[in-house]
This record gives sequence, C-alpha cells and structure tokens, in this order.
Amino acid sequence: MKSTWKPHEKHGRLTQQGDLPDSVYAFPKQRKEPLTDARHVRNAVARFDQVIDVSEADRTLAFANIKKAAKHYGVDLSESSSHDLGVQPQRGRRAASQRAAATRKRRYGKRGTAKTKKAKAIRRTKTAKGTRRKARR
Repeated sequence: MKSTWKPHEKHGRLTQQGDLPDSVYAFPKQRKEPLTDARHVRNAVARFDQVIDVSEADRTLAFANIKKAAKHYGVDLSESSSHDLGVQPQRGRRAASQRAAATRKRRYGKRGTAKTKKAKAIRRTKTAKGTRRKARR
C-alpha cells in the first residue's frame, strides 16, 4: 500500500493537535499516532497494537506511513510488515481500561487527586518561651 505520510515542517510550539494535517498521522482517517519526529515514530511502533477500531487496510497504511517516517527521521525498523508489530488489536483492551478507570475513581475520587486525610486537632499552650503545639489524641 502506498504511504500518505508527509513530513510536517512547521516550527515552534503547536498549541493544539488540530493544527496538524492528516498527512502527519500514521492512521490518517482516525488521526491517531502523529509522526512529527523520531520520538513519535518510536512511540507509534511501540503502541501499534494498542490502536483499536481500525481495519486491516488501515493498519497496512499506518505501517507504510510509519516506515516512511522512520526512514525520514533515521529510526531503524526491524519489522518488515504490520503483522510483525504484535497482536491486532490487543484482546481485552476495553475491559482493562474500564477496570483501570474504576480503580482511579475509587482511589482518587472524581477530581483525580489523592484523597487527603483529615488533619488532627492541635492544642496550643502558652509557655514562657512561646507557644507550644501538641496534637490531640
């Protein structure tokens, strides 16, 4: 399959993912796995089998795009086809992500931060040298 990837030459900080054209992505229809530099290419190879809801034709196109981007950025690929990059797609991925989300919600609550313990009451007593703090039991 012919690659649709083209290097993206816009310099500076991108503010949104929407600034990138479709031709920069490994999966251009789904806009998944941007290939903007060598680090992103290596990441796309590592996560290739984690992409869900794509057809075999999309995977073949994505591998062609990754291969072309790897050559452009000087990344060595030992894989020769999309079948060498792992199970397509990983089984049980949705169930595992739902379990992980439930665990995060249980541990950290709705806000996504760690639950805090209630502070102990502190008793202050005045002494000749100043105020002394002592935790109540």
